[in-house]
Amino acid sequence: MLKSVRGERSEVTGHVKMAAPTGDMFSLCVDSSKVCSIVEVRTVDKVKGKGLFAKKPIRKGETIFVERPVVSAQFLWNALYKYRACDYCLRSLETAEENAQRLSGNPSLLLPFPEQCRVRPELHQACPQCQVMYCSSECRQAALEQHHRALCLGLSHQDPEHPLNKLQEAWRNMHFPPETSSIMLMSRMVSTVKQARDKGHWLNLFSQFCSRTANEEEEIAHKLLGEKFKGQLALLRNQFTTALYDDHLNRWFSPEGFLSLFSLVGTNGQGIGTSSLSQWVHSCDELTLPRQQREQLDAFIDQLYKDIERETGDFLNCEGSGLFLLQSSCNHSCIPNAEASFPDNSFLLNLAALQDIGPGEEVCISYLDCCQRERSRHSRHKILRENYLFLCTCPRCASQANEPDLTSEEEDEEGETEGDEAEDEMTDV
Repeated sequence: MLKSVRGERSEVTGHVKMAAPTGDMFSLCVDSSKVCSIVEVRTVDKVKGKGLFAKKPIRKGETIFVERPVVSAQFLWNALYKYRACDYCLRSLETAEENAQRLSGNPSLLLPFPEQCRVRPELHQACPQCQVMYCSSECRQAALEQHHRALCLGLSHQDPEHPLNKLQEAWRNMHFPPETSSIMLMSRMVSTVKQARDKGHWLNLFSQFCSRTANEEEEIAHKLLGEKFKGQLALLRNQFTTALYDDHLNRWFSPEGFLSLFSLVGTNGQGIGTSSLSQWVHSCDELTLPRQQREQLDAFIDQLYKDIERETGDFLNCEGSGLFLLQSSCNHSCIPNAEASFPDNSFLLNLAALQDIGPGEEVCISYLDCCQRERSRHSRHKILRENYLFLCTCPRCASQANEPDLTSEEEDEEGETEGDEAEDEMTDV
């Protein structure tokens, strides 16, 4: 997610690009004119590139913006394991009750307050050619207009020899759960440009995302594929080319261009998680109930999650990734003042303030999860360097600069060794 300085050579379009209008960064936000009055995108420095800054006071808990992605896709293993999601907006297609039954392994489970589930199966529609499912006619039409016309498999959707199915199978064989990206995100980028009348508009949007040096791109590709499969990037490119080649985008199918595209998705892709069950739980939390009924409901939900953990583990959501223009300008901090979430049970990203943010202050998110943020400075730096190729200089890291260069694991081992030595000393006494 490290941002690059504009005006350099673009590996996406293959020509020198000038700084695009910053208004483009807000183009996919809900109520973009309001968002423009709250925050602005500007260059931080040559290392960080762009950053997002507050133009006016933002209160803790306030929504800074809501944004839809330029393109998004469900993870392939997630879909294979029957996590049913809208092929356009990733909204969960299961009702909360169906979701709970599958995840808990209890097909007879009944949820109280079923009216709190907002999934409407009667609105779902399938593509009449390939049977891909959507949550509504609006999503089916939006997908058709943006990329599905070029990706629809028609009657070949179950043919394992179709080039697109072979590409997906190759990706699944190289990228196992927990998934962090998808070849389908790249496929939808290509298909969006292929079927667009104004190809330059979409190429310009994709050029807003940061690009990397060749060495960095190699590192990101290898990180995504893992040590075992890093040598198979050429095989993946060949299958990608067979399935999707287009003369207008020949740059993206060259070894260098494909690596750049791969790196762009790996660097800028934002994870998306949707769940009808989670949305039902949040709705139930907001119900005004008598004390005894509230306690019974809370106990039911607690037990349900225990049953789900025992049956399914941590994989609860429909999961995928997307490219979000404005969110991609948010830099990392180990003490973030904002956080992204998906409360609408769809690909709409909600960025909310975790604390009060003053005018001129940079809006930062964390690229680390809660557990990773609790680790030592050296451990955090190790994770960020391996996954995002930068050295964090946030206030927390600066204040811990004199800490020993030990990862959390090494600290634990050192603590255990010291404990053992102390026990030995006590035994000697």
